[in-house]
Amino acid sequence: MALKHRTIAAVLFDLDGTLVDSAPDLAAAADHMRLARAMPSLPLQAYRAHCGSGARGMLQVAFGIGPEHADFEPLREEFFVNYTQCLTARTQLFQGVEPLVRQLADAGLAWGVVTNKSERFALPLLATMSVFASAATVVCGDTTPHTKPHPAPLLEAARRIGVAPAHCIYVGDDLRDIQAGKAAGMATVAAHYGYLGPQAQVAQWGADLGIESPLGLVEHLPSA
Repeated sequence: MALKHRTIAAVLFDLDGTLVDSAPDLAAAADHMRLARAMPSLPLQAYRAHCGSGARGMLQVAFGIGPEHADFEPLREEFFVNYTQCLTARTQLFQGVEPLVRQLADAGLAWGVVTNKSERFALPLLATMSVFASAATVVCGDTTPHTKPHPAPLLEAARRIGVAPAHCIYVGDDLRDIQAGKAAGMATVAAHYGYLGPQAQVAQWGADLGIESPLGLVEHLPSA
C-alpha cells in the first residue's frame, strides 16, 4: 500500500530497535549475570537479535531458560536491577532519527512512542535524549492493561494525540508491532534495521512498507 495515498496526521514508533539502539546496555545487564557466576562472557552479537524480547530474550541467551523455568522470576529481577544501573551507558539513537523527527515537524505531523518497555525504564531513558521532548505522547508497556500485539497501547496513543487511528502510521521492528498496528487500523511500517529475531520472516508480517533506515520513511510520507 502506498502511504502517500493515505491521510496521515501522526507517526508512532516502537522504541528499542526502532528509535534507539539499546542492545549494548541490555546485553551488558545480562552478561554481568553470567560473569557473576563465573560463566564466560558472550559477545553483543549473541544477544542483539533477541533484544526485542527484553528480559525474556536476554535470559534465554544468557542462561537458556524461559518463563516456565523455576529460576526465571528471580533471574529476571536481578536482570532488572542490573539494567537500571546501566540504562543509558551505551544506548544511542539510531542514525537518522533526529533528522526524521525534524522532517515530521516540518510536515506538520505529530509523533509519539508506543513501547512494551515499562515506564520505570522507558521514561528515564527518554529523559536523557532531547529529541523526545517533542514527542506528542509516550505510551509504555504498563500504561494500559495490555501490551503489544494487543492494539490497546496504540489506540491510547492515538486518543492522546487526538488523531483517528486510520490517520496514523506505526513503525516497529517486531512482528508484534505490525500485528498491533494492523489490529488498531493503522498503516504499518517494518523497520528492517532493528532487532529482527533469528526466526523473523519479515516478508510475511504483512506490513504496508519496509524501511532500511529511519530516514527511509520520509520519501513515503504524503507530504514528502
